[in-house]
Amino acid sequence: MIKAIFFDLDGTLRHNLPSGGEVFADYAALLGLPINDEDRLRAIRWENYYWAHSIELQNDKLKYPNEADFWLHYCHRQLAALGASKEQVKTLSLKVSQYMEESYRPKNVVPEDVVPMLAGLQNAGYKMAVVSNREQSYQQELEKLGLAPFFIFSLAAGEVNSFKPNREIFIHACKRADVKPSEAVYVGDNYFADAIGARRAGLQPVLYDPRRIFPDAECPIIGSFDQLISVVQTL
Repeated sequence: MIKAIFFDLDGTLRHNLPSGGEVFADYAALLGLPINDEDRLRAIRWENYYWAHSIELQNDKLKYPNEADFWLHYCHRQLAALGASKEQVKTLSLKVSQYMEESYRPKNVVPEDVVPMLAGLQNAGYKMAVVSNREQSYQQELEKLGLAPFFIFSLAAGEVNSFKPNREIFIHACKRADVKPSEAVYVGDNYFADAIGARRAGLQPVLYDPRRIFPDAECPIIGSFDQLISVVQTL
């Protein structure tokens, strides 16, 4: 019986619109890089893998402690994921990096179906919390977004030194909510961090994937939050 539902924050309850990956690809195309839909999907999948506390991300943070150097190298990786050749990476990376730094100003958006969904789950008696791979506490941000009243706690990976998909962060959340892993659901948009990590820890993953980035994910998939409560009731 499911007693608790944990949520990812970035890309799930809170979105950057437009997404950085979309703006990056659009500008690279404007500079002459040929990009098709398959290239964009491959790059989005790569972004999800990279930011799921991948070994590449960990190594890059150590190798490039300077923020500007880190993001320039990230541009190299993202251009390669879009299908750019080594020569195209050399030619375009600095231009794209500067454009993203100077011009990318996304809006901070909570999808319209989030609050009704959370209210419904709260009324149904589920314990709810937010578990994110952020380095530091984001409780004040939840308050500004109007989401804090729905959750019994928020947990940043940096607070417990365990980052998704490592199982320890999920186990820590279950202990804090006083539930067994088998009694908890984890909802997130990143297959590599959220679905794989939750399953490793014994929780039931539900992938929030409105863009159908991972249609073959081996877990329940929802395209909108109004589908969540019916999915949870079947688990």
